[in-house]
Order: sequence, then C-alpha cells, then structure tokens
Amino acid sequence: MIKVSDHALLRFLERTGAAEGEALRTVLAQSLQRAHNTAIRISDGEYYVVADGLRYVIRNNTVVTVLHEHAPT
Repeated sequence: MIKVSDHALLRFLERTGAAEGEALRTVLAQSLQRAHNTAIRISDGEYYVVADGLRYVIRNNTVVTVLHEHAPT
C-alpha cells in the first residue's frame, strides 16, 4: 500500500483548499496562547503543552513539533 508523508498531506490540504494552512496555524496558535502566557512567566526557552492526547513542543515562542502525549522526546 502506498504511504503519504505528513509533509505531502499538509501540501495536499493547502493546495486543494480542503484546509487552509495559515488558518490552521492561526487556530493552533490561538488554542495554545493561554498556556503559552502562563509558561513564559515560569520558564523561558523550551516547554511542553499537553492537551487532548497531544504534546506540543514549544521552543523560543514557536511550536516546533506535535507528538503523541506519551511519545518519547
């Protein structure tokens, strides 16, 4: 069976209009903003936000990856 990479899936969604990449980026940023505001008061650099079974890795004010909650880092 043919596989589809994450990169290819994102490009497909953007280019077919099935999902707007920038709109998805905005939704993700807005959903993490409250946790980010709290985290930057406590720590600078890198931190994680865990929500809905996913772990968001945030480094220098940028979400750099999204992992399953229990995946090794």
